[in-house]
Amino acid sequence: MLAAAAAARLITAVVDAQTARGAASVVLTGGRTGIGVLEQVRLSPACGAVDWGRVDLYWGDERFLPDGDPERNETQARKALLDHVAVDPARVHPMAPSDGRFGPDADAAAAHYAEVLATQADAATDTPVPAFDVLMLGVGEEGHTASLFPDTPYVRESVHMVVGVHDCPKPPPTRISLTLPAIRAASQVWLMTTGAAKAEPVAAALGGADPVDIPAAGAHGRNRTLWLLDREAAAAVAPLEVVEEH
Repeated sequence: MLAAAAAARLITAVVDAQTARGAASVVLTGGRTGIGVLEQVRLSPACGAVDWGRVDLYWGDERFLPDGDPERNETQARKALLDHVAVDPARVHPMAPSDGRFGPDADAAAAHYAEVLATQADAATDTPVPAFDVLMLGVGEEGHTASLFPDTPYVRESVHMVVGVHDCPKPPPTRISLTLPAIRAASQVWLMTTGAAKAEPVAAALGGADPVDIPAAGAHGRNRTLWLLDREAAAAVAPLEVVEEH
């Protein structure tokens, strides 16, 4: 099961970072696979190896919906894992909801999140964001990642670290997302996806597609880029490390 294998990797990466530096920084993703990984972390016997009070948690994107909405990535992440482990609330950094301090202004909410990231920026990066240890992403059927969709101004963004995304081709139409420059500041970027419908965009991304056409092609880490796929999602690419779902 891909989610369980990714969960084991995540626990190891967090423990390694805490051993090396005393803390770890992780960017969460939503979707079936992303939330499934968090559920598997919770269920893992090794979950207790992590000092959850010393993990900084961020989100790669968010559906701009009211606080507590079941479709928000934050809501799902809390239900899957965060409500069950001893996280430090001050180190959990969700993106603002649409009924929060910025109201329905997604651009203002995005600018604020960029400020939050800048306050945690690390000298190891040349961008005003933390040096994330692991940044997890999904991949959509058209190749989108985070909430960066093909041939939009947001996937072309090179200055801002966080953007309000409008008129998304998938509901809800308004979101907040890290941009590719922010994603590329992470030490490790993990792209996780399953199913035959993802085979074509996965192959295109791994084949060097233009990120404007296949945004996932532009998501890579400073030290490592890891694709975690089942056999169906990997069917159109040359042999590579594949984690099967059973």
